[in-house]
Amino acid sequence: MTISTKPQDGAPLLSTSPGFASDGDGGCPIREVLDRVGDTWSILVIFNLQQGPLRFNALRRSIEGISQRMLTVTLRSLERDGLVARRVRPVSPPEVEYSLTDLGHSLAGPIDTLGQWAAQNRAALRAARAAFDAEN
Repeated sequence: MTISTKPQDGAPLLSTSPGFASDGDGGCPIREVLDRVGDTWSILVIFNLQQGPLRFNALRRSIEGISQRMLTVTLRSLERDGLVARRVRPVSPPEVEYSLTDLGHSLAGPIDTLGQWAAQNRAALRAARAAFDAEN
């Protein structure tokens, strides 16, 4: 198997992308975004809120395996970053509803692109893992 260190024809050269440029503090835009959406739960929250606002418990039921605490932490982080809006309805007891902001909705395209890549390449990734594991 030959491993290329150069991009394939037509593939972007990531080292020239502004998303990977250092900001002078040792960070870059992609790292900051991946810190937010690269965790286990954030993309699933975004996925489930894309169709419309949901109350906390409905959102929790729609994400298999997420704990109440982890959903709370994830929602607060996404709200802090401006990706999710929290709305409290003044009823008794208060109802809290979560929805994507315009910024949150704008992530659908990049997430879809990554999802398409994953669907097209999952078998190749699994085959590479199996080959690696067989050799080691």
